[in-house]
Amino acid sequence: MTPGGVTNSGHMSVISGSGARDSGGTGAPCHRAAGAPRRDGGDGFSRSEPAVTADSTRFQCFPHCRCSRAPRLTLLDPPSSAMTSKSSLLKVILLGDGGVGKSSLMNRYVTNKFDTHLFHTIGVEFLNKELEVDGRTVTLQIWDTAGQERFRSLRTPFYRGSDCCLLTFSVDDGQSFHNLANWKKEFTYYADVKDPENFPFVVLGNKLDVPERQVSGEDARQWCRENGGHPYFETSAKDATNVASAFEEAVRRVLALDDRAEHLIPTNTVDLHRKNHSNSSCC
Repeated sequence: MTPGGVTNSGHMSVISGSGARDSGGTGAPCHRAAGAPRRDGGDGFSRSEPAVTADSTRFQCFPHCRCSRAPRLTLLDPPSSAMTSKSSLLKVILLGDGGVGKSSLMNRYVTNKFDTHLFHTIGVEFLNKELEVDGRTVTLQIWDTAGQERFRSLRTPFYRGSDCCLLTFSVDDGQSFHNLANWKKEFTYYADVKDPENFPFVVLGNKLDVPERQVSGEDARQWCRENGGHPYFETSAKDATNVASAFEEAVRRVLALDDRAEHLIPTNTVDLHRKNHSNSSCC
């Protein structure tokens, strides 16, 4: 049990997403597993046979892909007992400019590792992590997205169904901070958020370990206050500062929203079982 009533079970599932990384080119394979051979499909994309392993497998899929492992919330492994109800499976999406450390944050939280040689994400990638927060077991499905503008058409179809959005910038990159409003607007539109004022956004200022910062903590907190009162965390994927706390706060926000929705009593309902005791009759 970690502080704050959070327990990590140690169970980690990796499910289909983009295992390949963008190293500058625009060509991208369909469901390419890490290490699988590539072959030209004749349509500008590379093709490969997915190499499925028993442990962790990553695939690259895009919205047009109709393969059985396209990332449409379809699990590669049979769902565990903790994932049988909708309330226990939470979809959390990381958004922000390319290079702010979204992939590193996800990998740090799920695997507790930091890779100094990550390339930019192509398309989307997502990992699963099961944890217990305040006595409730949930499975987080954490989605990492490509931050470059040229990948907008690839990432936006996957916004729908998100339970929470982590808006991410780098404290040593002022432009990534100024772009937060655009990311929030893009997500709200493509995710078709019905109630943006109450949707659980969490803001992350990553790369806290970098000494030369361009965005102060006070400026970031002021932005959060003026744009919906979102919680703000300064994180470091490199040394794990506040990474777990940020994801756990996201879970608490979603669960609190669900609890409030369950306690709402509808006032415009009609009792279909009520009998009409009127003595009147039709003619």
